[in-house]
Amino acid sequence: MPVTLDRSRAWLEAAALVDLGDREATYWAGRATLCSCPDDLDRYDQVFEAFFLAREGLPRQKPRDRQTELVSSPLPDSEQEGGAGAEDADTVQALASATEVLRHRDIAEVTGAQKALLAAMFTALRPVSPRRRAHRRTAFRRGEVDAGRTLRLTLRRMGEPADIAWRRRRTRPRRVVLLVDVSGSMSKYADALLRLAHRYVVAADRGAVEVFTTGTRLTRVTRALAHRDPERALVAAGEAVPDWAGGTRLGENLKAFNDRWGQRGMARGAVVVVFSDGWERGDPALLTEQMARLHRMAHRVVWVNPHRGKAGYQPIQSGVLAALPHIDDFVAGHSLATFHELTEVISRA
Repeated sequence: MPVTLDRSRAWLEAAALVDLGDREATYWAGRATLCSCPDDLDRYDQVFEAFFLAREGLPRQKPRDRQTELVSSPLPDSEQEGGAGAEDADTVQALASATEVLRHRDIAEVTGAQKALLAAMFTALRPVSPRRRAHRRTAFRRGEVDAGRTLRLTLRRMGEPADIAWRRRRTRPRRVVLLVDVSGSMSKYADALLRLAHRYVVAADRGAVEVFTTGTRLTRVTRALAHRDPERALVAAGEAVPDWAGGTRLGENLKAFNDRWGQRGMARGAVVVVFSDGWERGDPALLTEQMARLHRMAHRVVWVNPHRGKAGYQPIQSGVLAALPHIDDFVAGHSLATFHELTEVISRA
């Protein structure tokens, strides 16, 4: 059955609320959360019976790895009546543990089967754009007195005293600019970083997120990542980027960004996030100059290094040393768990 990650999570939450020993309650919990259309009902009945009843003659898919085996292995006949609840609880616990381990695993070390599961887990990311105060004000239950609206309410009552109207400053989403390094040293993380960028693009208001790739040149891929389908978005981005797994010229690319987009308003008051390991092939002095220039324009500059969260890491790369004095947050970015932490850093900016 084609089940998304959010439906799997909903089923786990529903199964935790019912007695797994009650087969009927478990059946309806899964049917309510896993089936998305009428065509899924017959498949769901077959899968449910194959798993819980182990009825002979039903088609069964051979498990490709241990995690799939935990889900698809039928229960022995001797455990169908008395031990189904305990067996199912162990299965759910083992599946949740495997998912949690994958959340903290280095993306560069995952296998092919795990990459597919990891890609599905990106749907659980819910990035929230940071907010900034706007010039206009809106009605609110407290704040400053809205004299004009209070007077209009009084006049509407022919001069009788009316309730005091209050107002406060509005908030607007603050722009987020993502600069993703797709050079050779970052090639193992480029796919995951672009998936993260895609989550930001589809979740934010139009124009609130801009995405660029950096390598030997600077490429704007915001429009390519605007597809709702992440796979189509990554294919479109791959076709737009001409310098995959090439060299790294962060200083020159930052200068191109500042000259063409940054100083014209894109970076002013924005949260700029740079994804790079800092292996700079160009002049570090140029990178220092452009980072200082970017820091003066941006509201906050965040540098995400995939090696930052690993044991024994030292910021000795020339690019990192050149950029550190002009960075507000220096965070890790090698696993899905660190991406969750990064989204919190950006939302609090």
